Amino acid sequence: MSRVAIYPGSFDPITNGHLSLLRRGLQIFDKIIVAIAINPNKKPLFTLEERLDILKAVLKDYPRVEIDHFQGLLVDYVQKKETNIVLRGLRALSDFEYEFQMALMNRKLSRKVQTVFMMTDYQWFYISSTIIKEAASLGGNIEGLVPEIVYQRLREKFGLPPKQPNNAHKAGAAKEMPAHNPRSKEIWE
Repeated sequence: MSRVAIYPGSFDPITNGHLSLLRRGLQIFDKIIVAIAINPNKKPLFTLEERLDILKAVLKDYPRVEIDHFQGLLVDYVQKKETNIVLRGLRALSDFEYEFQMALMNRKLSRKVQTVFMMTDYQWFYISSTIIKEAASLGGNIEGLVPEIVYQRLREKFGLPPKQPNNAHKAGAAKEMPAHNPRSKEIWE
């Protein structure tokens, strides 16, 4: 029997933290459905179609990943997909309280639904889609925190100039810090 997990989220936009969790989840599950949750109470930066396009581009080399979207109760979507596993990432203790409440509510609504929590890798603890959007909107350098297509799309959304080549540093300008530990690839893949 195939072990399928639903990885729900707004993915507005997807970050390298999301990708890290997804890669690690694929070590446990046979298939993961990345499901964009449509929340009518939230106003996303990217439309549903844009988020689907971004996810398709970012995840094109992941044959065991399906991309989908849903509206309504997560437990209903989980049952529709004929699985019982929800994959969620935790960055900090503050995430746990909210995620714990959601997992308990999902269990109350459907006793079959199990939530699997995975800790985010240390280099992604501080990032969220919200923080990424805020930094990008103010012209902050988010390169290395999101996939390249997300980096470019955020620059377009906020009317920022296209990415400059790495050797385009002006004299006297500080060099960028590396986005992550060079050993991190071996840690999160």
